[in-house]
Amino acid sequence: MSNDTLVIAGKAYRSRLLVGTGKYQDFAQTRAAIDASGAEIITVAIRRTNIGQEPGQPSLLEVLPPAQFTILPNTAGCYTADDAVRTLRLGRELLDGHPLCKLEVLGDPQTLFPNMPETLKAAATLVKDGFHVMVYCSDDPIQARMLEDIGVVAVMPLASLIGSGMGILNPWNLKLIIEQSKVPVLVDAGVGTASDAAIAMELGCDGVLMNTAIAAAKDPVLMAGAMKKAVEAGREAFRAGRMPKKFYAATPSSPVGGMIGQGGK
Repeated sequence: MSNDTLVIAGKAYRSRLLVGTGKYQDFAQTRAAIDASGAEIITVAIRRTNIGQEPGQPSLLEVLPPAQFTILPNTAGCYTADDAVRTLRLGRELLDGHPLCKLEVLGDPQTLFPNMPETLKAAATLVKDGFHVMVYCSDDPIQARMLEDIGVVAVMPLASLIGSGMGILNPWNLKLIIEQSKVPVLVDAGVGTASDAAIAMELGCDGVLMNTAIAAAKDPVLMAGAMKKAVEAGREAFRAGRMPKKFYAATPSSPVGGMIGQGGK
């Protein structure tokens, strides 16, 4: 097994693809897609998905047991720091003290762009409260550095707006965040297809989190498998180191030096 693992909060993961659990047809399709993705970290919206807060109702944990997956509770639907902190404290209680969480504090319901002042406020409270915080944030390198200084375990800048499928619109900002960060950097939001995931990994991202790109595909299970391959291929390409870009190729792919009729008598 490759030792090129993703390490978050001291735990190593083989898969660099993190997958959400919303928008699927049913729990059976959710499980099939996640199996095809190979994901080990599964994010769950505490405000929208039952993981025990509604006794007697079907629970996602029956389909995705915590013994098999790392459940990542998230604060989707929260618009203030207080709401986000309250939601994650509930998630920690439901998951028997599990400290890993995904923080997102939204600015408005139309774009779902992050409210960074409230995000920073919530992150500071949660870190002090013992949470291992992964944070959905803007692609602003200064804000990402501020989050890292607070003590989050991963920064998760958007590639484009949540659910837009527009792909990576500002690769230069992502590169700035990657180059400065000492914690994992994962693209969160905006991935639409496999090539978007591959590009994120080729840029040097440590991982990619997605939901809509898989769940809203015509065949979610097939798309999940495609995303798995794309993340793996992009990571291998990044590690291999691409050739320099040249407007004109000064040297042909196949050397001509020494060929019969080239410079000989």
